[in-house]
Order: sequence, then structure tokens, then C-alpha cells
Amino acid sequence: MSNLFKAEHPFSNYWTHQGGLPEVIGVLPSREQADILVAKYFDAVDPVYPMLQRDTFEHDYNQFWSLGPVERTNADASLVALIFVMLAMGTQFVDLPSLEEKEQTAEFYVSASHQALRMFSYLARPSMRSIQTMVLITYFLMNDNHASDAWAFAGILQRQAYALGLNRDPSIVAPNAHPLEMQQRRKVWQAVYIQDTFLSVIIKLPPTVTHTDVRIEDLVEIDDASFEHGGSDTSFIRSMWSLAGIVQGTICTPRSLDHAICQNAAERARLVAHFQKIYRSLPLPFRTFNETAICELARRSRRLARQTLFLTSNYFHCLMLINADEHESMACDTKATLEAAHEAVNSFFLFHTIFDGEAGVWFHFQHRAFSEAMIIAELVKNKPPESNMDPLYMVAKTDILKMVGMLQISSEHDIVARTRMGVLSNYL
Repeated sequence: MSNLFKAEHPFSNYWTHQGGLPEVIGVLPSREQADILVAKYFDAVDPVYPMLQRDTFEHDYNQFWSLGPVERTNADASLVALIFVMLAMGTQFVDLPSLEEKEQTAEFYVSASHQALRMFSYLARPSMRSIQTMVLITYFLMNDNHASDAWAFAGILQRQAYALGLNRDPSIVAPNAHPLEMQQRRKVWQAVYIQDTFLSVIIKLPPTVTHTDVRIEDLVEIDDASFEHGGSDTSFIRSMWSLAGIVQGTICTPRSLDHAICQNAAERARLVAHFQKIYRSLPLPFRTFNETAICELARRSRRLARQTLFLTSNYFHCLMLINADEHESMACDTKATLEAAHEAVNSFFLFHTIFDGEAGVWFHFQHRAFSEAMIIAELVKNKPPESNMDPLYMVAKTDILKMVGMLQISSEHDIVARTRMGVLSNYL
């Protein structure tokens, strides 16, 4: 793993030795601009990583802006860090006159976030806010083509989450806490857990967030204002958590050691059945996946549609990896691999269509989709001669062409897309 396209340090140093927190606060945009970027964060990022208590954040955010310039410099540095990383992620999803300007603005904001964390002494005293900030910085770094830096930074984050005791059942370690506080601890822990698990899937390195007694069933609906059309943030979190629970042990661990996922076809059949059982147990909105249903869902609830497509992408990507696994004692299940890969990459196509290119911002989504297209291309390249008119291979070929077409559109201004298009085009 490496930063193929960005080798510089991820947090540019704009800061003086004596500047402190006032220097960081001094580079905040106007309240009007900040409101736009925070709103974009809650529109594009919060649905798929719902770990902030929005009412609490907005209360603290409004209170911060109500302070005078002098009083504001004495604000909680962890709140300042959280605000800045939300501005950075919001910037990644807004339209600016040039991509270079957007990139530089977002990177400036994330540098400010990191500097505020330093002013908070985050390494010595982890807090819920600092953990939330670090989760978002990790996602930002991935989206900004700093995968190696994200992996390293996430390692610090995971240690901090352990140090704060988020891996422990709050009813045991904080029995007198308010139920909402217990739920917030569970939500932040799952954000760390899910991030670690699915980043491990992509980069084939060992998962770290493995020791916990926090239970999925204890995450229940408590004043969940997001409930709509049969789904909610809580049910989405539980669904992703359930999937991560099986993925970590059955896919992440063996792949990180270059071991086979399954030893034989019978074991693979049992594992696939286990994944399918989990998928069937998900709330209905998260498993009604076809183009018509997703478009209708997006018309009713764009939040739920985002969640469904993220969950669908992760599920079918993992199913593809299981079926594509091969070694001396077991061949690739070509049909099942192509079917799962099609569903996975199609979720990327739909996300890109419905949400105006947002899929192109998310590192996870882009990287999974490219991996899926590569596996499809390899199987199509090696297909039996008599399969030219097989509908399965015809759909697969269409998926490759569609991916190449999407990459070509972005290739003029995106070196990552240009490189991937070149690799994938070699199969056509």
C-alpha cells in the first residue's frame, strides 16, 4: 500500500509556533460559508457515517458562533477541530470553480483541524469529539488519495478509542451514564470498528479493532429522528455492524495473511449461505436492490438511498471476493463471482447517477468499483470460446465498458482515473 499519487505530508504546516488556537480560529471562513459546508456534510457524509448527535453538535456550533472574537479563542479546541474537518469534508462534495481550488481549500481545512487537535493535546487526552474528528480525518485522507497516511492515522485513532474505553460495554464501564450517552459511545465505537474493517478489506492489511464486548443488540432506537420509510440511522448502523462482524474474521484476517478465504467448495458454500442469511435479515429498505427500487427510494428519502447503496456495495463486494477465491484445491466460482461483481459495481453506477458524481469522491466506493471491474475484466478475458453470447458475459462486458466510459470522463483532470482507465482498457 502506498500513496500512489500524493507523497507529501497530509497536513501542510501553515502554523507558527506561538499562534496557538487563536491562529487556527482566525482562518475560519465566514459563518455563511461555514453553514453551507456543514449543511453539505450532513447531506452527503452523515447519512453513510452517522456518528454525530446532530442536535448536540448544532447547539455547540451555534453557541460557538455566538461568541465574540475574543471569547471564541477560548473555545474547546476539540470542537474547533471537529468543525474544521466537517468543513473539509463538505468542501470535497461542493462545486468550486476549479478542482485544484477545491482540493487546496479542503486540505487547508483538514490541516486546521489537525492543528486544533494538537492544541487540544489529543494524543494525551482522547475524548468523544477528538475520536469523531479523527474518524472523519481518516476518511478525508482516503478521499484525498492519502491511503497510507489514512492507515497510519487510523492506527492512532484505534488506540485512542481503546484508551477511552469505547470498546467496552457502556452498561458495564459507565453504568450511571444517561441512556443517550451510552448510545453515543456505541455509535462512535461502531464508526471506528466499521472503518477499520472495510479499510482492511480494501488494502489487505490486518484489522486492529478486534477486542470488544459492545453488543449490536444494545444499539436501539432512542429518539432517532432519522426514522423514515422503514429504515433509520440506527438500523443502518446495526446492518453495517452485522456485516462487519462476519467480514472481519472470514475475509480480512485470511487475506491479510495471504491465506485462502475458504479451504474447499463446501466451506465456501457454507460461508456464502451465512452472508446471505445476514443479508436476508436486514431491514427491507436495505435489501430491496434493483434500479427501479433504488430510484424510487431516492425520490422518497435520499438519505436511505445513500445508505442502501453503501451497504449493497460492501455486501456484494465481499460476496465477490469469496466466490473469486481460488487455490490448488478450489477453483473460482465464475458465475457467482460475475453475478456478485455486477451487483456491486452497479451500486457504484447508480450512486454516481443518482447523486451527481458523489461516488467519485468516496475512496472506498471508487476503489471497490475498480477492483470489481478488474475481476470482471479478467474473467471475461479468460472466458470459454463458446460463451461469447452468454448473457452473463454480455452483461459483464457492458459493465467494463461503462466503467471505462466513466473513468474517461474524469481522466482529463484526475490522474487516478486516467491511470485506472489505462489499466482497464488493456482488457478491451
